[in-house]
Amino acid sequence: MKRALNHMTVPGLGYDAFLDLAGSLGCMGVEVRNDIARPLFDGLPADEAGKMARAKGLRLVGLSQVYPFNAWSDAIAAAVSKLIATAKAAGAETISLIPRNDGTGTGNGERHANLRIALKEIRPLLDEAGMVALVEPLGFLRSSLRSKEELVETIEALGGRDRFKLVHDTFHHTLAGGGPIFPEYTGIVHISCVVDPKLSVEQMEDAHRVLVDENDRLGNVAQLRALLEAGYDGPVSYECFSPETHALSDPEAEIRRSFDFISSQLARQTV
Repeated sequence: MKRALNHMTVPGLGYDAFLDLAGSLGCMGVEVRNDIARPLFDGLPADEAGKMARAKGLRLVGLSQVYPFNAWSDAIAAAVSKLIATAKAAGAETISLIPRNDGTGTGNGERHANLRIALKEIRPLLDEAGMVALVEPLGFLRSSLRSKEELVETIEALGGRDRFKLVHDTFHHTLAGGGPIFPEYTGIVHISCVVDPKLSVEQMEDAHRVLVDENDRLGNVAQLRALLEAGYDGPVSYECFSPETHALSDPEAEIRRSFDFISSQLARQTV
């Protein structure tokens, strides 16, 4: 399992400290975000930020995000172009595209059309930059893109397999009812878990997403095992949104313990 770390898991850390934490945890790379309460790269020029990561032996596996990418407009087009340019300057390998998640655009015809329009418009921007975009289906009932199968079908219809990859998020996969996995289309895996026994799946929200342990209700180990056995060999990135996780006094020890727990469970189940 190739470990990676998403800045959302430790948003209180500055960019340099975030990189050091990822290195200490044995991560191969990091995902950096433009939607946490600090400037992207702490205000460093993108090229300097990329050099800093590489000097610490880390890949910038992703730069997040454009939202809502499937509500196509001139403003969204400009945001995609800007994120691509920043990613190129930093040497980031992908950008992240997040679908509308407010309960609108969820009808079959509208949903399919909006997805197709956006991907068709984004494709030439990615072609020009030689960039890959990660598209993340969100499992919430209010999401305008819940199905990985629907996304893969649209990517294939547009001949976009070389420019679009999907995010397999263990939280959102569960919320969407599970279903097929697509390891050959998957660009990154996001892990987190929900442990609160009182919540129904429909009640689970980002704020409930904590580090994976033996109380995991999402089946992270089973999902990872299925992906790895099917040939997935990309990053497995920790993405926790819970204030409880954000407030950890020793995030290195806790994240390491969780990564080690997952690895031990994967080894035990594959013997």
